[in-house]
Amino acid sequence: MIRRTSRLSLRMPEEGDIDFLTALFLRPEMVVHRPDPRPDSPKESARRLARDRAHWRLHGFGRWAIETEGRLIGFGGVTVSTEFEGLNLSYHLHPDHWGNGYATELVREALAFAHNDLQAKRVIGLVRPVNLASLRVLEKCGFHFEREVMLHGAPTHLLSHRLAAADIDEPT
Repeated sequence: MIRRTSRLSLRMPEEGDIDFLTALFLRPEMVVHRPDPRPDSPKESARRLARDRAHWRLHGFGRWAIETEGRLIGFGGVTVSTEFEGLNLSYHLHPDHWGNGYATELVREALAFAHNDLQAKRVIGLVRPVNLASLRVLEKCGFHFEREVMLHGAPTHLLSHRLAAADIDEPT
């Protein structure tokens, strides 16, 4: 099953995505906001991909592989949160594609999917306070700061989006 926005194709991650995923999380700018900003090893990337694929098998949805113009540019979407009420929104786009509005387009599509397909009432986003770009994307898409939580040993903003039909904007 492939979902499409005006510029993105969203699909279930495949085993063949491992090389892209490994290269993505070896980039320092992708891990700079972590408490331990050490890039992922290839083994950690393989575990990440396996977790994403297992989530799809278990729940029938999860983080998508994000493509534009036939090229993989990242991963993102909603997953079942094991720690907080609601679905957890996350995304990781290749830095070459930052600043093009893809994150906003993805978040809006993920919210529409959560509401229309999953009938979810709440989606959360967990963002380090220093990650101003991600905070702006979530706020632009209707997320509101709820509280600060400790995540992996570091203060993290928990933002939430209560879903109602009127809250879902069409992707731009």
